[in-house]
Amino acid sequence: MFDKTIGIIGLGRIGALVAERLAGFGVRLIGFDPYVQPARASQMGITLTTLEDLIEQSDFISIHIPKTPETTGMIGLEELKKAKPTLRIVNASRGGIIDEAALHTALSEGWIAGAGIDVFVSEPPKGSPLLDLPNIVVTPHLGASTEEAQEKAGISVARSVKLALEGELVPDAVNVAGGVIDPSVRPGIPLMEKLGQVFVGLCDASITSIHVEIRGEIVEHDVSALKLAALKGIFSRIASEQVSYVNAPLLAEARGVSVSMSTDPQSDEYRNLLSIKGVLGDGRTISASATLTGAKQAEKLVEVNGYDVEVPLAEHHIVMMYEDRPGIVAIYGRAFGDANINIAGMQIARDTKGGKALSVLTVDSRVPDELLEHVAKEIAATTMAHIDIIDL
Repeated sequence: MFDKTIGIIGLGRIGALVAERLAGFGVRLIGFDPYVQPARASQMGITLTTLEDLIEQSDFISIHIPKTPETTGMIGLEELKKAKPTLRIVNASRGGIIDEAALHTALSEGWIAGAGIDVFVSEPPKGSPLLDLPNIVVTPHLGASTEEAQEKAGISVARSVKLALEGELVPDAVNVAGGVIDPSVRPGIPLMEKLGQVFVGLCDASITSIHVEIRGEIVEHDVSALKLAALKGIFSRIASEQVSYVNAPLLAEARGVSVSMSTDPQSDEYRNLLSIKGVLGDGRTISASATLTGAKQAEKLVEVNGYDVEVPLAEHHIVMMYEDRPGIVAIYGRAFGDANINIAGMQIARDTKGGKALSVLTVDSRVPDELLEHVAKEIAATTMAHIDIIDL
């Protein structure tokens, strides 16, 4: 590997450890992670670049990102066509990040030299044509099933039980559900996780700071769990490892993201208001707010980047910003209709007549990236964001 260029996709905890181990081999490290600041990457000895440039320059690629709607199939035919014929690509994160049909073509046609694959869309990969190729190494996604890992897991469990019995913080706790959280605070926890995912969907650059703001009568109680829930929601869409309420602050620290929280008993419009505000690497500010309304505690998105909205949270949303002018709704409505994508709900907010407008759409299925790019160009959108929400 000496003097070779190694591309690391995903610079979270695992990606950083891979970079640390590779540094001693005299390699050139480049990386792609839209949520990592250049200064943080530089500390790891990595030069940030685009995904396209990383694939074009790398002799080896190692993938360490979570599987989300955005990352599924992110390396396909078009990307692999740009690679060096000497490239060897390794995926030990999640199946489906590399399009398996495209990988088979690339290996069969000699577009790349080889691959090491530990994860597949279907596991075990019975009948996969990849298994018949001579230039691929596959491993059975053992995870923590080795003898060494099982021994470490047993020791870790014993230590955690000891800490719990002594009343100390358990560093690998999966959740914080318990009697210490007031019943009035608990419904806000899943809402805050979803709001964190909305926040990430609005971010198109690295995050430098996150501020959680809680307003209303709920602040009479301990609301620190809501900050943890916000971080869990944010990093579940960024980190490749499992994210918990306990390790989420550590993930923020590892990425050089400052985190703060403030509370205020005064909430003018809503009984309680939960907000996440952040600063991106280019200095822009992103914000999203939500609340629970009615007897059924319906989850609603009520603010996006300073614009007031009231949209019930659903699985798929589209957020777009553009110059307010006639005909915009007709353009994207026709485009989505032609693609058989149903718009289940829509709300438009604007700062002034003829000024900037923001549309939040609720759609029944995820909109393909290519279609969103087309619509963004047609309406000259300054923001065009997917918001995909999952229950964590």
